[in-house]
Amino acid sequence: MSKDTTGEVLELLDTAVAGMGGQNRPGQHEMARQVTQAIDEGQHLLVQAGTGTGKSLAYLVPLIHHALESPKPTLVSTATLALQSQIVGRDLPRLLKTLKPKLPREVDVALLKGRSNYVCLHKTGGGFPEEEDPAGALFTLGDDHGVAHPSPAPTSAMGREVVRLREWAEETETGDRDDLVPGVSDRAWRQVSVTSMECLGAQKCPMAAECFSERARAQAAVADVVITNHAMLAIAAFEGLAVLPDYDVVVIDEAHELQDRVTGAVTGQLSGTVVTAAVAAARKHTSASVEELASAARAFEQSLEGVPSGLLASGLNEEQEQAVGRIREACRVALSDSKPEPGETADGGRQTARSRLMAVLTICERLVSAPAAGEVIWASRPSSFSPSGGFSPPDETAPATLNVAPLSVAGRLREGLFDGHTVVLTSATLAIGSEFGPVAGALGLLGPGAPSWTGTDVGSPFDYPRQGVLYVAKDLPKPERGTSAAQLDEIEALLKASNGGALGLFSSRRAAEDAADAMRSRVDFPILCQGESSMSSLVKQFSEEPDTCLFGTMSLWQGVDVPGAACRLVLIDRIPFPRPDDPLMTARTRAVAKAGGNGFMSVAATHAAVRLAQGAGRLIRAAGDRGVVAVLDSRLATARYGGFLRAALPPFWSTTDRTVVLSVLGRLAEQSAEEERSNGKQRSRK
Repeated sequence: MSKDTTGEVLELLDTAVAGMGGQNRPGQHEMARQVTQAIDEGQHLLVQAGTGTGKSLAYLVPLIHHALESPKPTLVSTATLALQSQIVGRDLPRLLKTLKPKLPREVDVALLKGRSNYVCLHKTGGGFPEEEDPAGALFTLGDDHGVAHPSPAPTSAMGREVVRLREWAEETETGDRDDLVPGVSDRAWRQVSVTSMECLGAQKCPMAAECFSERARAQAAVADVVITNHAMLAIAAFEGLAVLPDYDVVVIDEAHELQDRVTGAVTGQLSGTVVTAAVAAARKHTSASVEELASAARAFEQSLEGVPSGLLASGLNEEQEQAVGRIREACRVALSDSKPEPGETADGGRQTARSRLMAVLTICERLVSAPAAGEVIWASRPSSFSPSGGFSPPDETAPATLNVAPLSVAGRLREGLFDGHTVVLTSATLAIGSEFGPVAGALGLLGPGAPSWTGTDVGSPFDYPRQGVLYVAKDLPKPERGTSAAQLDEIEALLKASNGGALGLFSSRRAAEDAADAMRSRVDFPILCQGESSMSSLVKQFSEEPDTCLFGTMSLWQGVDVPGAACRLVLIDRIPFPRPDDPLMTARTRAVAKAGGNGFMSVAATHAAVRLAQGAGRLIRAAGDRGVVAVLDSRLATARYGGFLRAALPPFWSTTDRTVVLSVLGRLAEQSAEEERSNGKQRSRK
C-alpha cells in the first residue's frame, strides 16, 4: 500500500468530516485505512464497523479517490432502499460538495436498479397490452345523460393511479419509481413497467433512445461511482447477465443481508396459476397452440394435491417430475411457434407472452435438475389473513406452489462476485464475537479454492458498558407459540418503569399486535403498532413523543434509527431463530449435519445471532444515548448456545435481576421527563 495514497485518503476524510460539521470518530480513520489498503492490494475485506463509526464516509472517500484514477466504475451495493436513498440523496452530495476544492475533477455518480423499477415509455404509449385488472376495468367510455365522453375516464382507484403515472411519465427526468411522490400500488405500477424478459430490447424498441432504464445503464457505464443493490449483484453473479457495468471494486454495505437477499433474488416459483397466465397470454397475443400446456398445468396441480407444505427433501416424485417435464416441453413448442418472422415489427403483446413462457420454461428446467444443481425444492400455500392481522398456518386445501432455490449461494458468489473484483463487505454485525468465519463461509470465502480475505473490527465510538444495560428475563418460562401471560406481565412492568419510550421488536406480526392490544389497556401512554400507518409516520411519531412506544416486526429490527431518550428501552420477545418450518433453513441445517458439522449452530444460531445484534443495535444510536435492551427469552441466559448469541451483542453491562433493571428504567424515565420539561421551557421562550 502506498503511504502517499493512504495519506491522501485520510486527508480527504478529515476535510470531509470537518466540512460536514462532524468530528473524527474512533474507528473511522482505521476503516478508511483498511479499505484503502484492500483496494490498493486487490484484497477482499470484511470490516465490522459499529453504529456511530461513520462507515459511509470511511468507505466512500477511498472509493472516490480510487474512482478518479480507475478506468472502470466502482460500485456501492445496499440491501435496503432506505440506505440507497440515503447515500444517493444525502451522503454523496454533501461529501462531494465538501471535497470539491480538493478533487481534480467532478465525480460522476449514477444510480442503477432493475428494469422494472423504471417506467416504460413504450408501454405508456400503448406498445404493450395492459395487465389484467382483477378488480374490474381500469377505464370506461362513460355516458352522462346520453353524451359520450371523448376519452376514457378512470373508474377505479387503480385507474386513477395509472392516469397519474402516465402523466408523470411525460415529465419525470429519471422514470424511477422511487421519485414518484406519493407512490402507487404494485398493481398500478405493473401497468407502466416491464420486466427484463418482457422488454423488447434496445435493438427493437421504438422508444429505446428515450428509455429510462437504458439511460440509467448508459450513465452507469461511464460513471465514477455507481449505487446499486444486492439483487442486481445476485443477477449478475448467478445469471451472468450484463446488468451492471464492468467494475473493478465494489463495497457491499449491509453485508449481513447479502446471503438472504441473493437467495431471495434467485428463488423461482411455479404454480398452476403462473402456467395458466402464460397460456392466456399466448392465446391472446400469438398464434401458438397451447392446449398441451393448459393440459400439463392441470396435471401439475393434480400432482401436488395432498402434498403438505414444506421441504421436498427427496426432490420431485415421479408424477411431479413428469408433470413438470410436460410443462417444459409444451413451453418449448409454444416458444418455437410464437417466434416473430424475420423483419417483423416488434410486438409488445407477443413479447409479454413469450417472456411468460420463457419464465415458466426456466423454472421447469431448474426444478427437474435441482438435485444435480444443488438446489432445494419446497411446496408452499397461501396463508389466510385473520381479522386481527396475524397470519394463520397455510391452507392445505389451496393449490400449491413449488419453490426452488440454491442450497448455498457460496459457490456462485465466489465465481460471479469475488473472482475478478475487489470486494469490501461492511456492516455493524459481520462477526460473532471476533469470528468472521460464519458469515465468510456463507458467502464463499472459506473452503478449498476460496480467495484470500482479511477481517477486521474497527469497533464503535460508544461506551456500551456505561450507556446500555442488557437484561435477560431469566425467570420467564421458555417461549412457546404466541405471547404468554408471563411475557405480557413482564412487558407491563418494564413499560411502567420506563414510562414508555420503548421499541418492541417481536418475532411475528401477531405477537406484536397481541402485545400492543394488551398494553393499551394496562398503561397510560400511547402504543403504536406496525401496520396501523406508514412506517415513516410511525417512526416519526415515536421519535417526537418521548413516552410513546412502537411495536413491530423484522423491518423495525434493522431499519429504525431513533437517537435520544425517545428510545430508552428495546424489548425483544424471543431469540430470532428461523421458523422451524422454514424449508430452506431446514435443508441447509441438514446439509451441514450430513457433512459432519453442527447444523443448528452453523445455520439457526448464526442467523439468530446476527439478527439479535441488529435488534439490540437499535438502542444506542448516539454518544448521549442511555437505555436498556430487555430480552424476554430465558434461553439467552440458560441455554448452552446463549454465550454464542451474547457474543454477537454490543458489550452492554448485563443483568438478570428484575429489580435492578426496573430501578435503572425508573431513573431513565426521570431523566427523560426532566429533559422534556427543559425543552418545553426553551420552546416557550422562543
